[in-house]
Amino acid sequence: MLYYLLYPLKDYISGFNLFRYITFRSAWAAITALLISFIVGPYIIRKLREHQIGEEIRADGPATHLKKKGTPTMGGLIILAAVMIPTLLWARVTNIYVLLILLSTIWMGIVGFIDDYLKSVKKYPRGLVARYKLIGQLGLGLIVGSILYFHPQFEGIRTLSTVPFFKNYEIDFGLLYIPMVIFVITAASNAVNLTDGLDGLAIGLVGISATAWAGIAYISGRIDFSDYLNIIYLPGAGELTVFSAALVGAAIGFLWYNSYPAQVFMGDTGALALGSALGTLAILLKKELLLVIIGGVFVAEVLSVIIQVTYFKRTGKRIFKMAPIHHHFELCGWEEQKVVVRFWIIGILLVLFSLSTFKIR
Repeated sequence: MLYYLLYPLKDYISGFNLFRYITFRSAWAAITALLISFIVGPYIIRKLREHQIGEEIRADGPATHLKKKGTPTMGGLIILAAVMIPTLLWARVTNIYVLLILLSTIWMGIVGFIDDYLKSVKKYPRGLVARYKLIGQLGLGLIVGSILYFHPQFEGIRTLSTVPFFKNYEIDFGLLYIPMVIFVITAASNAVNLTDGLDGLAIGLVGISATAWAGIAYISGRIDFSDYLNIIYLPGAGELTVFSAALVGAAIGFLWYNSYPAQVFMGDTGALALGSALGTLAILLKKELLLVIIGGVFVAEVLSVIIQVTYFKRTGKRIFKMAPIHHHFELCGWEEQKVVVRFWIIGILLVLFSLSTFKIR
């Protein structure tokens, strides 16, 4: 919004020429997101406490988590405000990439909000019925996939996806492209939701991942950098750097309240929206396979649940002491903070490794 208001005035005030630079707007998007978190965070947390919108702790979880019962949830509202407002202020909001990432984040934020509202306010133990949540995820994937498949801007690259470690080689999903988009968005949103089980774990990993996507978005939107690295050039995709930077700022800001011991939980309002945002970033930037590496910790969390459930159904025994896997390490004697920091370290290593794939080809 500010780009359209102030950049045309560059001929009168030369300083407004800065608004042409994505790096400038991205930096300020991150700063704005951080400030919004600090401004609205205490207010939202206070209101959640006043209305007694607290987390219900599962009885079969680690015993150390029982003390967290009643901690305000639905803190994803802080994250959504801290991501949406800076993006609207600093990005070129008519850009199709920006419109799609905003659609994805808001859509799943609403689905998550309904789930949190039913669980925490209406006291429905199951919240939003799983099939309705799945319908929301599938519907979003169908819309995003269809736009990417039929919109003329994506002519020639609409069904392609970059393959890590291979130069000048892409997978063409063809008619399977829309189902692939549906799968990625659904899987990513559920993965972040499953990971959100320890104070600061999920939001820290989201911030780490978003940093990587900010860099990838920037180089993908520049013809010189993308040509040098032999990756798909995506005109206009550089604007996703602004969104990704806002996401980093929002993650740091929310971590201020969500670090151990957490003052607020993000709930499904935040987890589903953030997962959907990460999945959609990978799709828009044609790096769906790289998402598996960048979000490797999220992948491990999902696989631990799948393995545990499948093995238990077949043998009646457990592989892990508890799933998702972060609870397994808790029951092995690791303190919660240690699990979180070590998972963050793994997340950072995976991001560095994923970025190295642009040269190891």
